[in-house]
Amino acid sequence: MTSVLESVVPTKYWHVLDDGRVQCDMCPRFCRLRDGQRGMCFVRMRQDDQIVLTTYGRSSGFCVDPIEKKPLNHFHPGTPVLSFGTAGCNLACSFCQNWDISKSREIDTLADGASPERLAETAERLGCRSVAFTYNDPVIFHEYAIDVAQACHERGIKAVAVTAGYVCDEPRREFYRYMDAANVDLKGFTDGFYRQITKAYLQPILDTLVYLKHETDVWFEVTTLLIPGKNDSERELEEMTQWVVEHLGPDVPLHFTAFHPDWKMMDIPRTPAATLTKARGIALKNGVRYAYTGNVHDVTGGSTMCHQCGQTLIVRDWYVLHGWNLTGDGCCTKCGARCAGVFDGPPGTWGAKRMPVRIGSA
Repeated sequence: MTSVLESVVPTKYWHVLDDGRVQCDMCPRFCRLRDGQRGMCFVRMRQDDQIVLTTYGRSSGFCVDPIEKKPLNHFHPGTPVLSFGTAGCNLACSFCQNWDISKSREIDTLADGASPERLAETAERLGCRSVAFTYNDPVIFHEYAIDVAQACHERGIKAVAVTAGYVCDEPRREFYRYMDAANVDLKGFTDGFYRQITKAYLQPILDTLVYLKHETDVWFEVTTLLIPGKNDSERELEEMTQWVVEHLGPDVPLHFTAFHPDWKMMDIPRTPAATLTKARGIALKNGVRYAYTGNVHDVTGGSTMCHQCGQTLIVRDWYVLHGWNLTGDGCCTKCGARCAGVFDGPPGTWGAKRMPVRIGSA
């Protein structure tokens, strides 16, 4: 763990090429850099013949959110999570809804800072069950995220990654050794969509999902932002949900969330609620046990049902829980079937509150 809070720290996933450039091996972009150049993510840079992270210990801000906002519906429901991000991103999504953070090139605007120990201490003091790396992808601040996760674990606090899953195999394996939960953004289900809209490729995200399911104990859920005319066709939804059941199993929750015009896609209309309902129906038909709608007011689409007897297990209205029919260890009170997830007693009562936090770097 890095012991001193400093914004520039060395990294280890890189190698020198025959032409003298240094290749970053953190994600499948494999940026090849000359001295002083920054990668696509903007926060990993070549300095003194190595790749360094330039934003260690610095954040675009801290906030206490409901865990359901990540979104995670089956991981300590109703509890508060201390959320933060840095700057930059290794994808280039035209629809980015956190573009002021993820597309930032103003590293000096990262005024909020905190050592991993101070961040974990703050999360404990505020009663947070977990800390979330979110707003931009923790893949690009890998070293800081891992150090924070370790500091949190020492205090019994969980670590949550909100990620697009675009990462190479070796750093993926190291990163998820320290994560307790993740929400992976599966942005679409065609290479054409990924290449055109995100300037990336689909297969590395599928690799991350399969790795999480079959080689880790990390609890994870999957989110797809449905964009009208881009990734919301019935055929694509059929193929995606069938792939999920075949490769990840029926218990991985899927969240279908509504797009709103932003960043470079201001000409696309908002996602109709009916599109989300259709997607949820297709997922359930194909064997997904827990499918949700998001970014819309839909109590039915936001609630958790027992896959065996059909009883409503958790009633959700946006981020507020109004009903709870689970035993302490997550079983249906009617039929006893286990609801997949991480439950340890009654739900939290944080609700929909959002509380900005100033931490300080001491």
